[in-house]
Order: sequence, then structure tokens, then C-alpha cells
Amino acid sequence: MCRAPRVVLGHCGCPVPAHATYKEAILFFLSETAPTSAYSSPARSLGDTGITPLSPSHIVNDTDSNVSEQQAFLVVVAIDFGTTSSGYAYSFTKEPECIHVMRRWEGGDPGVSNQKTPTTILLTPERKFHSFGYAARDFYHDLDPNEAKQWLYLEKFKMKLHTTGDLTMDTDLTAANGKKVKALEIFAYALQYFKEQALKELSDQAGSEFENSDVRWVITVPAIWKQPAKQFMRQAAYQAGLVSPENSEQLIIALEPEAASIYCRKLRLHQMIELSSKAAVNGYSGSDTVGAGFTQAKEHIRRNRQSRTFLVENVIGEIWSELEEGDKYVVVDSGGGTVDLTVHQIRLPEGHLKELYKATGGPYGSLGVDYEFEKLLYKIFGEDFIEQFKIKRPAAWVDLMIAFESRKRAAAPDRTNPLNITLPFSFIDYYKKFRGHSVEHALRKSNVDFVKWSSQGMLRMSPDAMNALFKPTIDSIIEHLRDLFQKPEVSTVKFLFLVGGFAEAPLLQQAVQAAFGDQCRIIIPQDVGLTILKGAVLFGLDPAVIKVRRSPLTYGVGVLNRYVEGKHPPEKLLVKDGTRWCTDVFDKFISADQSVALGELVKRSYTPAKPSQLVIVINIYSSEHDNVSFITDPGVKKCGTLRLDLTGTSGTAVPARREIQTLMQFGDTEIKATAIDIATSKSVKVGIDFLNY
Repeated sequence: MCRAPRVVLGHCGCPVPAHATYKEAILFFLSETAPTSAYSSPARSLGDTGITPLSPSHIVNDTDSNVSEQQAFLVVVAIDFGTTSSGYAYSFTKEPECIHVMRRWEGGDPGVSNQKTPTTILLTPERKFHSFGYAARDFYHDLDPNEAKQWLYLEKFKMKLHTTGDLTMDTDLTAANGKKVKALEIFAYALQYFKEQALKELSDQAGSEFENSDVRWVITVPAIWKQPAKQFMRQAAYQAGLVSPENSEQLIIALEPEAASIYCRKLRLHQMIELSSKAAVNGYSGSDTVGAGFTQAKEHIRRNRQSRTFLVENVIGEIWSELEEGDKYVVVDSGGGTVDLTVHQIRLPEGHLKELYKATGGPYGSLGVDYEFEKLLYKIFGEDFIEQFKIKRPAAWVDLMIAFESRKRAAAPDRTNPLNITLPFSFIDYYKKFRGHSVEHALRKSNVDFVKWSSQGMLRMSPDAMNALFKPTIDSIIEHLRDLFQKPEVSTVKFLFLVGGFAEAPLLQQAVQAAFGDQCRIIIPQDVGLTILKGAVLFGLDPAVIKVRRSPLTYGVGVLNRYVEGKHPPEKLLVKDGTRWCTDVFDKFISADQSVALGELVKRSYTPAKPSQLVIVINIYSSEHDNVSFITDPGVKKCGTLRLDLTGTSGTAVPARREIQTLMQFGDTEIKATAIDIATSKSVKVGIDFLNY
């Protein structure tokens, strides 16, 4: 094991690296008054003064402790909080091969699978929670138009966390009636709703009140989300009462494509569709969902609870027979808001997964198709009318988009007959009042040949017109995948798993097969829209299955180093007691895109410069870039502070060079930092915080 560099404390109570030539170099952690707007990273410059941080000391958690921790929970409940639809599933830890998918939601749309419910929420005019999902949508639809304006209806609001660059706990969302509401409040209401639904179902099954403390919760988020958005979801869970900050390990934030990957590796051949060999219709096939190898008891479960229970075999799936040690596969998670790509490598025999390339993707979900439809309406009826209609008739706008959603799902490459989209009566009526002429007149004037008017009050779209709405979004996905396949880490990929709700679209399936079918095998799991949910349950049962991840950010601390003329900027020069120091240096713990093992600890040692030092302050910084040098460089952000009290040691034999050990734990979806005074065993911990700095 490599010895970690040691650090001593500088002039303002901050640490400085101890070295064989102690007086020659000092690393100085910035005080609280240091600027935090723009930042940078100096680990490289340390080498010139002989203080390069040594290779990190890695400590992998004992797997036995992980197992015992999991056994403390009776059940794992996973919540797939989607942009367009959401759901939950659970599994009892004593029966991990049975995943129970949530009850079928009331009020589902005809012809649409309703094992999930729309991610829609309704608040009363007094801003109190009223309903979620189909119930919220239907109640809002039935309100009198004037009354509806007072209620706060929100849908597809998850994307706000991805698109907001300066996300904070005070970020707002806009309801359908234009009123603002705190995003944290809405996300907390939604999670509280799922908590109550799941606990009620568990209590009904158990025949007695089911305690929340018996549940390990898993919430899925896109892997490409920035760290503040992932942390925001955890804060919402705290506010919803899923878990408390004191028992933070009761909640796992799972990355959506990772969850899908965990599920896909267990697939058996009858549980998937291979596009190259079999035509897929909306991602489903008529093949049986249960293999012949199940016991009679499990067959009994399947027959009686087929709509609610999914069975996972503990044996390695048949797909395993074609995988060898080191084989790679890509998971393309196509959801409502984002497309998330991750590349995993199999480690046999246990089937552990190693992330080979950092998660990538973008806002290329099925919402893009909705946006293209909106642009088409702008072209026909005018942007001014559509925007006004949304505000004046919010419930009718929701109706129109529901009508479009059902027809959108009917789009297919080989379709020949038109798709009819019903216009709400209030749309036709309000347009006549707004413009002074009819909807039919608007269509004739617009010169949009591929959309006709039906006397039954419907827009008739040709199949080509509907397919054209998909094209920009699908093109973006294919282009992003092409870029990914150029990376050396992604060469020789064996399988591409297409998952997520948007993966049900035959147009996307065909495009992916046409572009990459000659490079790898394209596979779609059955019940493709539930893949992430099922995988999230499996992840909650065994969080150690992902053994190696890629760090999304560079992490380090601000330090002071000996000033080198001509190398360090003059403005960083600090002269103290006749010695010249370079301030604001970024001492790197780990680099962006570096591989990190599960539970890995990166360790540094420090020592106070003066024995009289009473407090040590360690400020932690992050950057998306690898080549940062100073904490004042653009893009470097403060994300944590460790304050260690060194008082109370009078009369205790304290070594001349007191060791302060600093550890950062990586590999999990959350990161924690600890500082320990070796002489007194005093320690302080902090979670990395991206929302409050």
C-alpha cells in the first residue's frame, strides 16, 4: 500500500503537507473567507516541489458488512420516478427472486399499459396536495374551466432538475395555470405519495401495519444528471419522510441505466426480443414470460399474480452462456426526458459489473416528439394562440396532449393509414373567438399538406407526418450513439440493450437496428418500460453488484504550496515569515472519469503547522474538468467543508507533527469525506453538498 502524503497547517488554521523536507513545502487549505465563485486545481504543480500526492490508499469495504446491513431491511421498495410516468415495485429480502410490480393504477388510458401512472400532480388552490397520476389528471380534466385556473397542475416536471444550471433548494416550477411553486415541495409530495401507496400495499399483504424502518428505499435518477440534481432528489426524500438524514443509508439513489443493466444481465432468452432476428411490436413479443425451470410453487405465484409479480431466477441467465470474462455491453435508456447511455463490462463468475465509460446522453427523450408536435401547432394556428390557449384553457391543453400521446404510440415505420388526433371542443371554440375564423380555415391557410381536417373534429395526420415528428429526437440519439461507439472503451461491444419507455417506439427500434445492427446484437427486454424498475429492486437487494464506477467529477481540496518563480501566477504569491507560498492550489483526490471501486477510500495525511493550532478547516472542491490547477479557475465549485476542533488536548502527549487524516469515500452514488485527528481520535464527517454552496 502506498504511503499518503502528509500536510501541515498554514497561517489561517488550515492544513499544510508534511514532507521529508518539511520547511521546504507547505500545502494550505483555504479559510472560510476564500472566494468560491470560480476555481482550479494544482496537483500537477506539487510535483515540481517534491510534494506530489502519492497513489491513493484504497480500502474496499468488507463485503460481509454490506450483507449484514442489507439483512436489516425486510423489503426493498424501488421508485422509478420518470419524466412522463412513474411506478414502484418491491421484493422481500427473504424472497429476492420475486419482484412485485405495483398494483395496476386506476383510470388508465385504453390501449396503454398502466403498470405505471403519469408523473402528474395536482395541488388545491390553497397549494395542498390533492392527487397524483391518473387520479390527478382525471380530476383536473373534470373541473369547470374557470375553477381549473385556480388549481395547480404539474406534469413532466422532472426535466427541470436536468435543465436548471443553478439548481438550489429554492428552485421553482411553473404549474399549468402559470403559478410558481417550489420544486422541492412538489418532488417531496410525489415521493410521499409513493411512500404511502407502497406501505399500504405492504401492510395489506402482511396483514398488519408495516413499519417504514423495515424498508430500504431506492429512487432512480438519470446517470447524466449533474450532482446537484441527484442530491436534490435525496433532499426531497428527506422532506417526504422516506428516510431521515441520520439514517441516510436507508435510501439508495440508483442510476437508471445501471438499474437497467443489472436487470438485463439476468435475462433469459425467452425474456427478450432480438431485433435482428425477430420483428418487435412496441417492444413486446408473444413468447412465454416464464421458463420451464421454475418450481411448482413459483408457477403457482405466476398464475395467480401474473399482473403483479415478476420472477427472477437466481441462476445465471441463458444470455450468460454467450458472455465471457471482459465482455462489454451498452445500455441505452430511452425515457421521457433523457436518453442515458452506460457501458458495462462483465466480471465472471459472480457477474459483477464494471463501468467502462462515464455515463453520457442528453435531453433526447420522447418529450422531444411532443415538442415537435407543439411546433407543428404553432405553424398551423400561430404561436401566440397556442401559448394563450395553454394559459386560458389549461385542462383542455392537457386533453389535447393526452390525445396526441395515444396516437404517438401508434406510429410505426410500416403504417399506411392516417392517425386522427381529436381536438377538444374548447380548442375549436376558443380559436374561433381568438382569430375570428375556424380551425378548418387555419389548416387551409397554413399550407401544411400532410395534416387535414376531419369533420368529426379531428386532425388527420399522415403516417409520414407523424414519423417526421420523431425524426429530430431519434437522429439525436443515433448521433450520440455513433459518437459513443467511436470511443476506444466502447469498441468490441457485444450487446446493445434498448430499454426505457421510449424504447417501445418501433421507429426508434428500427433506427437503432439499422445504424448498429452490424456492430452488435440489439436486444429489447420484454416489458421494456419496467426494466429500470425491476433492476432498481435488484440493485437495492445487492448494492455491491456494481463494483467499479467512473467518477463524474474531479475532487480535491484547496492548499498552499511553495511558490515557484515563473511557474506560479504572481497574484497567488503569499509571503509569510520570509517564506514565499503559492495560495489557492487544488490538491486532487480523484480525477473526472477515473475508475473508482465500490467503497474506495482515498486518504491524505496532514499536520498542523503550529502546536497551538485549535481548529483545522478543510474546504472540498469539485470540477467537471481534469486539468484544473487552482481553486479560482472557472468551473471549480466548493462542495463541502470539514472543521476539526483540536482543543481539549492539553496535558495529552501530542506529537510534534500532529497527523490529521482526511479520507474521501467514492464508488457509491453519494460521496462522503472524513477528517480524523490521529492523536485524539476526534473525527468529523461531511457529505458532499452541491446545493448549499
